[in-house]
Amino acid sequence: MDIALLSVSLNVYSTSRIAEEFEKAGHYVEHIDHTKCSVQLGGEKPQIFYEADNITDEFDAVVPRIGTTVTRHGAAIVKQFEMNNIFSTAKSLGIIRARNKVSTLQMMFKKGIPVPKTVFSINPNNVEHQIELLGGAPVIIKLQEGTQGKGVILAESKKSAKSVIDTLYNMSTSILLQEYIEEANGEDLRIVVVDNKIVASMKRTSGLDDFRSNVHRGAETQKVQLTPREKFIAINATKHLGLGVAGVDLIRSKNGPLLIEVNASPGLKGIEAATGVNVAKTIVQFVEKNAKRGR
Repeated sequence: MDIALLSVSLNVYSTSRIAEEFEKAGHYVEHIDHTKCSVQLGGEKPQIFYEADNITDEFDAVVPRIGTTVTRHGAAIVKQFEMNNIFSTAKSLGIIRARNKVSTLQMMFKKGIPVPKTVFSINPNNVEHQIELLGGAPVIIKLQEGTQGKGVILAESKKSAKSVIDTLYNMSTSILLQEYIEEANGEDLRIVVVDNKIVASMKRTSGLDDFRSNVHRGAETQKVQLTPREKFIAINATKHLGLGVAGVDLIRSKNGPLLIEVNASPGLKGIEAATGVNVAKTIVQFVEKNAKRGR
């Protein structure tokens, strides 16, 4: 098959690993920088261009690896491939929903999936009340569209929380506040789901000088056994968002597992190293199972 790997760069471990496994399986892979794609509407059929080249009918499947800064344009390109009946490993709407933490948590809560106590607002006049809604400090302050632990702040006192929140509100920055789960002790779970099946899971433990447990921030990782409840949450969160491939982040609290967020373009380096699972190969097999060799 001919595969389009939608990414701004191949010089990223996860993207290059996926390309490597497609080539090993005998498929043709082309890197398509979605920021250089255009869509022409009108006429008999919408056309998709990569720079000046018409790629409307060039591929049997697309694998989106959409970055945070170009989410909406990238999702729009994926949507056009979908409307042209090209298989995608992630639905365009799922990409948009997963990118925004508030949208994800709203949907998860509606579907009965447990999440931490969360407050989002744009009102700078009742910050103290917002903090009290979470039981007081410490609280976690997050940018609504941050990734890899960027834009995540632990405010250990009401004074520091109020200072940070006031500043972000005055900068018109979209944030959310969450309760601090002390018993998690700087640990969370990353679970990779492909084709509604859990293919790998690891525990991430933050370093001594950072409460964030992201691999990009130097967290330690190890393979982990999941409980039936954790498996249920991960699979159903992915289904609800419409993602064929996803990284689901959970935290273990005294009240059971809580969903933190879902990533539509999960990194592979940390989890492949921690578990020994060839996650990239499972993505290839997912595409082989579902894409049509239509050309």
